[in-house]
Amino acid sequence: MPRLIRPDWIGAPANISAFSTQRIGGVSDAPYDDGSGSGTGGLNLGTQTADDADSVLRNRAILRALLPAEPVWLRQVHGNVVVDAATVGSTEIPQADASFTSRAGVVCAVMTADCLPVLLCDRDGSVVGVAHAGWRGLAGGVLQNTIAAMRRAGAGDLQAWLGPAIGPDRFEVGAEVLEAFVGQDPRAAAAFRSVAGQPGKFMADLYHLARLILGNSDVTRIAGGAHCTMNEPARFYSYRRDHETGRMATLIWIN
Repeated sequence: MPRLIRPDWIGAPANISAFSTQRIGGVSDAPYDDGSGSGTGGLNLGTQTADDADSVLRNRAILRALLPAEPVWLRQVHGNVVVDAATVGSTEIPQADASFTSRAGVVCAVMTADCLPVLLCDRDGSVVGVAHAGWRGLAGGVLQNTIAAMRRAGAGDLQAWLGPAIGPDRFEVGAEVLEAFVGQDPRAAAAFRSVAGQPGKFMADLYHLARLILGNSDVTRIAGGAHCTMNEPARFYSYRRDHETGRMATLIWIN
């Protein structure tokens, strides 16, 4: 069975369901296996990987058994486009990095392997959303766009959960990444730490950056942010660590 991480929401509405998958509980072979070293199958959900296509489909079937409907998958491009998942056709895979819905039974989903998945819901459980937020998406406004779309759909007071992503001690970036954020908000400098002996290199904290951006959009109830995908190979796929690797999913829906 898949092992799931369920959000530790701060007073979430009872009609919302959500979770992030781990790499455990599927059928994929190495290097997409469960990371235990025993050869047990992994739950790679990424069709864009070099994994056996039938294995990925079987993994998606395992996931589907836990859901009320087929997830609305996205063609993620590290951008800031947000789609209403309820308007996406059953055979359509829109190019977007976030989705939202106010319709019960519609499953919003993103896939990650170091980038930050961010779940959002409002106090009444009337609108939910999820965003794929790597540094490019965060700098490009994917969270602001998701929040704005949800509010246009009638969302009230929003809260967020930060799913498993690469941690602040492992995400090395160049000066251009720091400049992309500090140019928008000088307070973002606190999310970067210089790498000793490597001028122009920094360790970046995606969780800190996401909290700052969410707070600027009046989302102050924020949970999660406790994992590092790169440091936990027995639980998570990590592109930075392994390069050839699988994908986890983070999903949310209204019951």
